Amino acid sequence: MPHPRRYPQPVEWFFTGLIGLAALLTLWFAGYVVYRLYADQR
Repeated sequence: MPHPRRYPQPVEWFFTGLIGLAALLTLWFAGYVVYRLYADQR
């Protein structure tokens, strides 16, 4: 069975960075929504 082809290392870093950025953005937005929900109740 032949060895599967892999993407070049910079391409993997780029898409890993995009996944990390999307995760951080999601966490920030979730935190912001919770903050606004509690802040608006006061």
